[in-house]
Amino acid sequence: MYQCNGILLIDKNDGETSFDVVRKIKKVLPGIKIGHAGTLDPFATGLLVILLGQGTKLSSFLMVGEKRYRATVRLGVATDTLDPTGIIIDTETVPDFSLEQIKACAEKFVGEIEQSPPAFSALRFNGRRSYDLARKGINVELPKRKIRISSIEIISLKLPYFTFEVTCSCGTYIRSLAADMGKSLGSCAHLKGLERLASGGFKVKDGLNSGNIDVLKNDQCLQERVISLSDALHEMREVRLDKQTAKKIKNGLRSSLVELKDFQDLPEDWSGNIKLVCENNLVAVIWIKCKQAEKIKVFQ
Repeated sequence: MYQCNGILLIDKNDGETSFDVVRKIKKVLPGIKIGHAGTLDPFATGLLVILLGQGTKLSSFLMVGEKRYRATVRLGVATDTLDPTGIIIDTETVPDFSLEQIKACAEKFVGEIEQSPPAFSALRFNGRRSYDLARKGINVELPKRKIRISSIEIISLKLPYFTFEVTCSCGTYIRSLAADMGKSLGSCAHLKGLERLASGGFKVKDGLNSGNIDVLKNDQCLQERVISLSDALHEMREVRLDKQTAKKIKNGLRSSLVELKDFQDLPEDWSGNIKLVCENNLVAVIWIKCKQAEKIKVFQ
């Protein structure tokens, strides 16, 4: 079987959990460590980035990129979960909003804003999952946090529904955004449908439908679908190594990093991640701050 180290793009269907998709891939690729970068709720569809083998070490680098979603909002009805799986807790008459009014509302949320995460979320509150407390009827008020909405585009309006596409920072809850937009319009609302269109530089159009995972049993199909470790970090600054230096780093030698020419050419105040590559193979990712290598993650 083709050696799997990298990432796989999946277009998740409605009704599946992210773990359901991981479990199906594990059946096709037994013995390979598998994870994912960014959970999708069962009612949500779209891009799920699957991590294979050494690719599981990429999670922290892939999770931080911007996300793009297509969301459908149902005005006039609020649920306790802020989505279609919850219990209706409020209803309001929906005024005859115009497209211009919906667009004006959306513009208020563009930029850096504070958002309250939903009570039904995996965030921890006093050491326990927020959704566990919420299901028991315990009021949970999670602290607001700063997020960034780069753009919101209203795609369609057919009251009591409207659909928009949003580009946002990691950690944004579209459920909360939908409910907040409803309040801003003087009504109430919940998220009716959600599709993740993109995560970082990866797009759902390039993903394998989760109903077709069995095709990965064919080594050629699998090889064509797996994105290499280095290519998965395509937006990260790259330094190329010779074989001797790559071997030193894999064997635990860190002092050789300061010998790299590209490392020396960095501005004095530069900080960020750099990937070290040898013959198109990812050797390590290092976090640099002011020309000092503070963290390193090695890929064998």
